[in-house]
Parts: sequence; structure tokens; C-alpha cells
Amino acid sequence: MTSKRFLLLLVPFLALITLAGAPSPDSGVIHIDHDKVAAVFARGGPLLNTNNLKVLALRRDGPGEVEIHEHDTDVLYVLEGSATLVTGGRPNEPRVTSPGETRAGSITGGVDRQLAKGDVMVIPNGVPHWFKEVKPPFLYFMVKAAQ
Repeated sequence: MTSKRFLLLLVPFLALITLAGAPSPDSGVIHIDHDKVAAVFARGGPLLNTNNLKVLALRRDGPGEVEIHEHDTDVLYVLEGSATLVTGGRPNEPRVTSPGETRAGSITGGVDRQLAKGDVMVIPNGVPHWFKEVKPPFLYFMVKAAQ
């Protein structure tokens, strides 16, 4: 699946931010051109941020921390690279980093999942997840939908 096709899959998510009563039939449609997407991928970060939806172009060059989102479901699509993502299990020494967000250094138990180009993952809110190993550059789109 190409990144253009993936962006087309995002349309239903983006429709969530349509303004009620807007006169245009395509109200709420958002186009993020390829130059902006490429620039964000170069450093990693947000493409869109609303009350209930975030779209990010992310880059990992190494492992990260365990994340547990109380309110967000993560949907990710891998564009390049590979990684081992651990889901579930018990976070070791968890700490709250902001309201609804918990981080930890590692997970005991859980399921190792090998991610590669073209893979899609859906991680429901409340499920610990951790990029344990990364073969850089690891590029992926992330949609965070608030529950």
C-alpha cells in the first residue's frame, strides 16, 4: 500500500472534524501536500491536531519508552524500516507523564510483534506498547483517535 492510498484511508477519520452546518459539500476535508509531509517526516511530528484526532508523521531511529494512553487508540501504518513492538504485558515502574498518559522503561510479558513496511497496527486505548527494537530509519503514519 502506498502512502497516498493510506492517506485516502484516513478520510473517514478526518471526516470527524467536519464543522456542523458548513455550506460546502467537502467541508472539513483537509489536504496536506507532499512537501509538508516530507518535511515533517524528516524530523517526525504532527501533521494534524484536533480535539479528538491527531495525525502524525513519525520517525524512530531507536527504541522508545512504554506508552499507555488512557483515551487514545493508535492506528499506525509502516512506510519504511522494521521494528519489534511489544504490546500488552505489565509496564515496569510506570509513571504518569501527563493526564491520561503513562510511560515506563520496559514491559514484562506482552507479545512481540515484528513490524515491516506495509503493516498496519491498531492499539486500543489502555494497552501498553513499546518499540523495543528499531532498524532505522523507521517511518510510520500514526492516527490517534480519542475515545
